[in-house]
Amino acid sequence: MTELARVLGDVGGTNARFAWQDGDGAPLRDIATIPTADHPSLAAALAHYLHGLERAAPPWCAIGIANPITGDHVQMTNSHWSFSIEAVRRELGFERLVVINDFTALALAIPDLAPGDLRQLGGAAAVDGGPIALVGPGTGLGVSGLVPGSEAGRWVALQGEGGHVTLAATNDREAAVLGVLRERFGHASAERAVSGQGLEALHAALCTLDGADDAAPPTAAEISRLGLAGSDARCVEVLDLFCAFLGNVAGNLALTLGARGGVYIGGGIVPRLGDAFARSRFRACFEDKGRFRGYLASIPVYVIHAEVSPALLGAARAL
Repeated sequence: MTELARVLGDVGGTNARFAWQDGDGAPLRDIATIPTADHPSLAAALAHYLHGLERAAPPWCAIGIANPITGDHVQMTNSHWSFSIEAVRRELGFERLVVINDFTALALAIPDLAPGDLRQLGGAAAVDGGPIALVGPGTGLGVSGLVPGSEAGRWVALQGEGGHVTLAATNDREAAVLGVLRERFGHASAERAVSGQGLEALHAALCTLDGADDAAPPTAAEISRLGLAGSDARCVEVLDLFCAFLGNVAGNLALTLGARGGVYIGGGIVPRLGDAFARSRFRACFEDKGRFRGYLASIPVYVIHAEVSPALLGAARAL
């Protein structure tokens, strides 16, 4: 065990989750969730967290963040935070600061997930050592995966931006919705529909198609609540489209990676849908790939239901 204390972070467009770990393999403690809108920068949020603990910065820090990491400068896609990794390290006094994509961090945590952290949705048993796919809607849409490394038992986590692939339609209603999204955004990516902001965009698109008033649009949380209660037909359809599009994207990812080790669904939205997600069109759309329907039918899908963000553990692995 490396006895170097560290701060771990899982930063999304809406919330930043931080935890303290006394050393490699030690349990996480002092977990806190901080809205990103409440602080002007990552450094300010980290300083606020450490001030609350009444501790100085530890030697190490690892952050999984909802953004591509292509160099020292990070400009978040779904937040106002913009920073230099090296400047944050110097400002807070870390000896080592590692910043990776949040879904890369979540992928690194998958081998350590307990059976109680997962809910299987269809498919057979996972193929031991087979590639693993990961997709998850939250504020945005994260995508990653694990492929076997050169040594037995070692995994390589993928760093990509698969949430921004072009979304496809499988029927006329979906095609009409995507037409509205293209007109509004220029590019109808998967994230434009399969995310928290996507729920709101889908609702607006349906209002446009149906000629309905959209003067006071509901929030993503309201759409989920009304749709799950079945008390608003349009919100019910939004959730149906959301699950169907997610199934389509997840099926594409499974085919691309050959993910016979399983497909994992992360993010904050799907676990809140509960049994409604299991009853949705997700699995049917996941498998609906023509001649490869049988191939996909055998691949298990697991919804991650962990109480503590697994991406925090993945960030620790990145150290």
